[in-house]
Amino acid sequence: MKKVLIANRGEIARRVIRTLRKMNIESVAIYSDADKNAPHVSEADHAIFVGESPSSESYLKQDVILDHCLKLGVDGIHPGYGFLSENADFSRKVTAAGIKFIGPSPEAMEVMGDKLSAKQAVKGFNVPLVPGIDKAISDPKEAREIANKIGYPVLIKASAGGGGKGMRLVENSEELEEQMRLAQNEARSSFGNDACFVEKFVTKPRHIEIQVFSDGQGNHVYLFERECSIQRRHQKVIEEAPSALLTPELRKEMGEAAINVCKACNYEGAGTVEFLVDGNMDFFFLEMNTRLQVEHPVTEEITGLDLVEWQIRVARGEKLPKNQNELTMTGHAIEVRVYAEDTLAGFTPDIGRLERYRIPKGDAVRVDDAFTEGMDIPIYYDPMIAKLVVWGDNREKAIEKTIEAIDAYQISGLKTTLDFGKYVLKHEAFRSGDFDTNFVKTHFQNPTIMYTSMKDEENALVNSIDKIWNDIKEQTNKEFASQKITSSWKNSRS
Repeated sequence: MKKVLIANRGEIARRVIRTLRKMNIESVAIYSDADKNAPHVSEADHAIFVGESPSSESYLKQDVILDHCLKLGVDGIHPGYGFLSENADFSRKVTAAGIKFIGPSPEAMEVMGDKLSAKQAVKGFNVPLVPGIDKAISDPKEAREIANKIGYPVLIKASAGGGGKGMRLVENSEELEEQMRLAQNEARSSFGNDACFVEKFVTKPRHIEIQVFSDGQGNHVYLFERECSIQRRHQKVIEEAPSALLTPELRKEMGEAAINVCKACNYEGAGTVEFLVDGNMDFFFLEMNTRLQVEHPVTEEITGLDLVEWQIRVARGEKLPKNQNELTMTGHAIEVRVYAEDTLAGFTPDIGRLERYRIPKGDAVRVDDAFTEGMDIPIYYDPMIAKLVVWGDNREKAIEKTIEAIDAYQISGLKTTLDFGKYVLKHEAFRSGDFDTNFVKTHFQNPTIMYTSMKDEENALVNSIDKIWNDIKEQTNKEFASQKITSSWKNSRS
């Protein structure tokens, strides 16, 4: 494999380019109008314009991308995540063109891309499932019978897709029909498929995912877990590895269950098996993401491995670089996703220009980002600016170092989720490890609490500065604290 095209943009494109350069493989970037000045374009060995700014006119143009691959003699395509990364039809087209798709087979994508078929595939492999049904239903009467049997509350979930779309929590029988209709409408609109199913709602759920890898020679490993319970709108904001919840015994049990999921679909490449863990420490299969995850850096930080390199080696037909007994984890890593969002206004997008952009530096501080100072955050794509990843000897040190890195991160021109990240990291529920996916709902119902906390910190800082100034005045007999200087001090303090 001598030349690889990255069918993606932003920070993941830059991330893949770094590994390709390390492996002496030529990189080919693609870009839209909105990304013509993006860093991934200038960093790649080759860059190809593929269309207008909307993703449907550029990053999702399968035939356009493939035509460029054939003209340039590309050997492989790395899909990143999002866009075409879990599109089985695209994978088939890539293979038919004689190019290696750096990911699993289209058949594995199809099985795991549909929650119902995934449930059916894994139930014979000793993988725990949430109580419910594994077939699509459309009749509210049938749904009510199932809900009455397994007990409320229940979740009505779209079979296709993810990201919380087509998902409705039903507390009682009276609201089931309306919630089912809403779930079906949203699923139809988002995925073109209104198939839904019913399952028991897991109380106090922790979202724990296992990083897995498989090669084409029947070898499978799990690279430990990631804690992904801090979410807003069913989407992750903070991830860490390892989880503060898991014991070594439970980690092993979940890892082996994740490998069984791989075996259930003849998996190859990088994947993530997601589980819910309830208040009784029982875990249940949720879904499998057949690609590299946004949060893969925390796994890299605790294992010392390059997961993109592993993907490429597996795609080249090589055996997994390590077996399960050779895998170890060291320390603790935390990732804070830096989104262009106004957290005090319900995490609404706050698109604008990065008037000032300075990333934190330091030992074990990693920033995977997509922008430079002066750039605009495009309205056409996910508003993630960067991923701040910090490693520490243990969880407590990792938390403190991440807070320091957040304080050192300089962004102006728009609002970001950095303030929310700091709020979470300083919250007792997070620090104690006693939290679940309802963190935002439970601890962040009134965003002004965070604002008040930030103002308290600001006031404490001002008081500290005042004390230092007063000490200076007391310790000197010179006319250093003249009326003019004092006046300047007050103005600068304002």
